[in-house]
Amino acid sequence: MAGRLGGAVVPSALRALRIWRAVLTLMVLLWWDGRRWTYPGGCTPERREARQQRRARWLTAELLALGSAFIKLGQLLSARPDVLPAGWVAELADLQDRVPPFPFDRAQAVLEEELGARCAEIIDLDEQPLGAASLAQVHRASLRSGRQVVLKIQRPGLERVFRLDLEVMQQVAAVLQRHPSWGRGRDWVAIAQECRRVLLRELDFRVEAQYAARFRQQFLEDPRIRVPGVIWELSSRRVLCLDYLPGTKVNDREALLAAGIDPAAVAEIGAASYLQQLVRYGFFHADPHPGNLAVASDGALIYYDFGMMGLLSDGLRRRLGAMVRAAATRDASALVSEMQAAGVIAGGVDLGPVRRLVRLMLQEALTPPFTANVIDKLSGDLYELVYGQPFRLPVELIFVMRALSTFEGVGRSLDPSFSLVAIAKPYLLPLMSASGSGPNDLFNELGRQVGALSSRAAGIPRRLDESLERLEQGDLQLQIRMGESDRQFRRMVTAQHAVGQSVLLGSLALAAALLGAGPRPLWALLPLAAAVPVGSGWLRLQIKLRRDGRLESFSSSER
Repeated sequence: MAGRLGGAVVPSALRALRIWRAVLTLMVLLWWDGRRWTYPGGCTPERREARQQRRARWLTAELLALGSAFIKLGQLLSARPDVLPAGWVAELADLQDRVPPFPFDRAQAVLEEELGARCAEIIDLDEQPLGAASLAQVHRASLRSGRQVVLKIQRPGLERVFRLDLEVMQQVAAVLQRHPSWGRGRDWVAIAQECRRVLLRELDFRVEAQYAARFRQQFLEDPRIRVPGVIWELSSRRVLCLDYLPGTKVNDREALLAAGIDPAAVAEIGAASYLQQLVRYGFFHADPHPGNLAVASDGALIYYDFGMMGLLSDGLRRRLGAMVRAAATRDASALVSEMQAAGVIAGGVDLGPVRRLVRLMLQEALTPPFTANVIDKLSGDLYELVYGQPFRLPVELIFVMRALSTFEGVGRSLDPSFSLVAIAKPYLLPLMSASGSGPNDLFNELGRQVGALSSRAAGIPRRLDESLERLEQGDLQLQIRMGESDRQFRRMVTAQHAVGQSVLLGSLALAAALLGAGPRPLWALLPLAAAVPVGSGWLRLQIKLRRDGRLESFSSSER
């Protein structure tokens, strides 16, 4: 037993070292990228963006190499544009967990361990899997009743590796949280805990079975949508048995045309079904990439894989409806107010620049004629907006934007004239009315506003008299809040400090050169040593100026 325990400890230690090596390598690369002098030919936005793309691709490859838990972690981080740059989010969103299948005899062992005597109901189990992923692989089979099914079988020993990886993730999150720069404004520990909860839940296929059954119930009356049924008696924690529904891949336009199916109709069915999930049910498929969608021989749309589903609460749906109504009328102030009430915008921030940014986005994204990729462009603008700014988009809204963007891309591949905005209009109207804007609610709101206005009007004489009395006594103080001027003043002070340190650095360099050319060249080390902390402070000021200039660049582009 001691030998077995020691053998288990050594691989666990090696696994932890492998993870920490990847983390430390990433931290060193990010530190290197933050130094302007590491860019040959000068640090330009183009060179910085190109290097960021290489880093994002490196991280994606590392996550794939680390295996199941980290592949899922990358997919979850792709829903957090508030903690990662937009380029990293786009790269991680394309992370597909295609891994080699495990041997068939191990799949049979899992079936026998999970189902026991019920395995006798399964006949003609195909040895070659239909697909393999980081968590499981899928085999086609037949039941004694003649029913055609697929069996999703979890990888053996996966839960033990998952728990080890998640424990190391918690340690990494604690280190990141203590970092003076990377931990500012981000709760890495909470993010790691949320990832742990989501990933451990995804290991239980009984939860996915419940999701699949609920999702199927939503579309039972719609012949254009097919969702496989769950065979409950052959499903367990590590095995999921579903009906086998074959179909053509949704983005295979040539195959659809050859089968006599109109690709434009398929695109419209997909978009309409997803909008129904959002507006009518609030329970939606959160990972609708082309690998999880197929088209039946009669043109119906088939959904697969229900491990990642999203849920919009009633409160969030009402807020979303109010946001849609404000966006439709291009009321930036109302949209910002709703975003702040929904927790999208952090409290205690200056809303003036935020309103200008939102107004600019509304003008660019919602001005006809609409571009073909309006949702993709809008989501990209959102990702750029929330990173490093006082925005905290709920994960559900990120999944909504990503899924809509995916459907938009699939629709364009099937039909070049596809317009998601045109299809969405009849579905957004009930969402807007569901947010509390019915006739009775409207009259009640008007009554409340009239009552509030009359109360304020009645109090004006008394407040005016009090103000005049305080003015006569010299107790009246006038406070002016000038957020833009304060920000410009702070930037000006920072720039002055940077200039002063630049002059000081130049003086120290000149002194070092003069001393180095004199009879005692070793004295040149003194100004060089003094230049080290001055240079460090100068670099910090440059980084601060660049960070503060991001918001100003949005404002200047509007003007």
